[in-house]
Amino acid sequence: MKVTSIFAAGLAVALLCLSSIVFALPEDTVNINQASADEIATVLKGIGVKRAEAIVEYREEFGRFESMEELVAVLGIGQHILNVNKDRIVLTE
Repeated sequence: MKVTSIFAAGLAVALLCLSSIVFALPEDTVNINQASADEIATVLKGIGVKRAEAIVEYREEFGRFESMEELVAVLGIGQHILNVNKDRIVLTE
């Protein structure tokens, strides 16, 4: 009986872990055309508050981002950061 309970508990944990991999949560993305610097820094990997502020400042000066690739024009944002975050960045509402 104990073996069955342990197996069931292990299976439940495995399913929970798998579901978090398969189903992306909405908070795993950020709209860089609308988000605050704090929101950007929270969601994007390798982006702290200073770089997030630079993204917002760039957006305010030049207008909305039309493509993710435009982010590399922001000081401190390189292709590696873009590649790491490509699934987290949203451009539209």
